[in-house]
Amino acid sequence: MFGVIDLPTYLAGLILIVLLPGPNSLYVLSVAARRGVRVGYRAAAGVWCGDVVLMTLSAAGVASLLQGNAVLFGIVKYAGAGYLTWLAIGMLRAAWGMWRTRREQSGPETVAADAAPMERPYRRALVISLLNPKAILFFISFFVQFVSESNPIVGFVTLGVLAQVASVLYLSVLIFGGARLAAAFRRRRALSAGATSAAGALFLGFAVKLSLASV
Repeated sequence: MFGVIDLPTYLAGLILIVLLPGPNSLYVLSVAARRGVRVGYRAAAGVWCGDVVLMTLSAAGVASLLQGNAVLFGIVKYAGAGYLTWLAIGMLRAAWGMWRTRREQSGPETVAADAAPMERPYRRALVISLLNPKAILFFISFFVQFVSESNPIVGFVTLGVLAQVASVLYLSVLIFGGARLAAAFRRRRALSAGATSAAGALFLGFAVKLSLASV
């Protein structure tokens, strides 16, 4: 039906995969906690657009080329690891700045100033998504198992829509949860610095994990 084979199994696997923490969801949560719901959804939009691009590449067979080319895979892998490391360093520097000024008065205006006005959440989230070779390989190895050969286009579209719906629901929970943390961050700079440091450390962990990935 709808070009999909064994839909219940796909949905069960999709839920488990969506719930696994990764750099995309962590970045969206971080942005929502620092800058609120609206900006959180900007970051989420970058994730969703990145997923659409990866799904399209998978349907076009580009991911198979990446999977079979170790050199190309290595280029994308190290580019992604380098970008995550750069983001982690930025977060750690921001956390250090918050810690040094933790005893100063902070209000909404101060938090806005701390939110890195040059940061573009949509663009960053999009790049994080596109520079994740494991995500590309996931789409080609997971999706293909459930696409019917009799109607592959409809199958890819159906599976893609379901994946996006699950992502929208999950990221929305993270965004509103992060927005609730924002009030506490506004009152306590030390708490904000600690959370930002933790996010930076996790991004470094993601970078190391990605750099050690294999085809």
